[in-house]
Amino acid sequence: MVNHVFQDTRPRALTVSELNHQARHLLESSFMQVWIEGELSGFSRPSSGHWYFSLKDSKCQVRCAMFRGMNQRIRSIPKEGDQVRIRGKVTLYENRGDFQVIVEHMEPAGLGALQQAFEELKRKLQSEGLFEAGRKKPVPTLPAHIGVITSPTGAAIHDILTVLARRCPAIPVTLYPTTVQGQPATAEIVRAIELARAHGAADVLIIGRGGGSLEDLWCFNEEAVARAIADCPIPTVSAVGHETDVTIADFVADLRAPTPSAAAEKVSPDQSDMLRQINDREFRLANAARRALQRLTTKLEHLSARLRDPRRELQEKSQRLDDLELRLGKSIHQRLERSQTSSTHLAQRLAMQSPRRQLADSREIMARSASQLDKAIQGILTKLQDRLEHTAGTLNVVSPLATLGRGYAIVRDTHGNIIRNATDVASGDRISARVAHGTIDAKVTSVKVDEN
Repeated sequence: MVNHVFQDTRPRALTVSELNHQARHLLESSFMQVWIEGELSGFSRPSSGHWYFSLKDSKCQVRCAMFRGMNQRIRSIPKEGDQVRIRGKVTLYENRGDFQVIVEHMEPAGLGALQQAFEELKRKLQSEGLFEAGRKKPVPTLPAHIGVITSPTGAAIHDILTVLARRCPAIPVTLYPTTVQGQPATAEIVRAIELARAHGAADVLIIGRGGGSLEDLWCFNEEAVARAIADCPIPTVSAVGHETDVTIADFVADLRAPTPSAAAEKVSPDQSDMLRQINDREFRLANAARRALQRLTTKLEHLSARLRDPRRELQEKSQRLDDLELRLGKSIHQRLERSQTSSTHLAQRLAMQSPRRQLADSREIMARSASQLDKAIQGILTKLQDRLEHTAGTLNVVSPLATLGRGYAIVRDTHGNIIRNATDVASGDRISARVAHGTIDAKVTSVKVDEN
């Protein structure tokens, strides 16, 4: 006897968790970072401090989450309907299978509030002549001392010192440290300029920082900083951001450099060809090291992307908690509204209708209806009795039996057909005659037809 064993040859099915996990990994590896512009919709701020909203255009929308550590950098809280630009990472919220974007930066779309403030201050200072070429001081080509106003930990001071060391390491450099981003930066930059003036050592000042967004560079667009640069007796070089970044400080300063490195180039003299060659090789070596470091960094980022970040796990748990909190609050609010509406409705009905009064009214209506019903039934019976008698008399007049009672008869042949004419029968045919009180069977002995 052979036993047959059934083998399931169907492909293995994924669980929902496996599918969502693979979809999330595919999204995050395909979209490292994106910029998106659209209208802000469904904005909510739960007690956790995170922001949840959607971005939409005329056809589609995408869900977004901006966690507290990121949204604290935003100068003003956005509102429903705002046109914004966001930078973030595309991912999937695995618990619900929702496609979403984790937002790292947000700014107004189009001109925006910061850009408007920039244009207004630019027009104001330009009308006062602070941008005129005639008021700008010449920058020395061979300075005896260089002052630098920037962050001591930023890339700008590193780039400036690197360039100065390469071009002319003999020139002394004094750093007047300040923060170059955020709300306190404005007052600190003004104090650093005043400190350089009081120190009196530098015969040229480089004021700047590395690149960033309009919001990151905003302290160099403040009126206090612009006026401090304009009033400074020391020649100033503005070196804010990248070549494409433009700030109010660039217009007020005596000289604008596209980058901090370029500023160091402009204020330092060149050395001998040999030193230039040495510095060039050093620069090439630094670039090679930077590229190698970039390759290793890219590889590290790729490997890191494949690892599960505990912070992301906490963010997702926090997001799920926020979601449950919002749903619970909404459910409680709706239930309270329904209970309050029902209670109000019942109270109104109870106040408007007394059971004792309602019972009395019902009894009165019942008695009145019973009397009216008796009268209506009696009237209907009388009308039906009269109608029956009238109909019976009419039927009696037109009844065939009444006609038969007057001596007439209904004659039929053997098939039951009524005989209306003498020609319908012949001599010898059997016929029946229906009279008022019975039927007479007869035989035709002769047929006489009227001549008319």
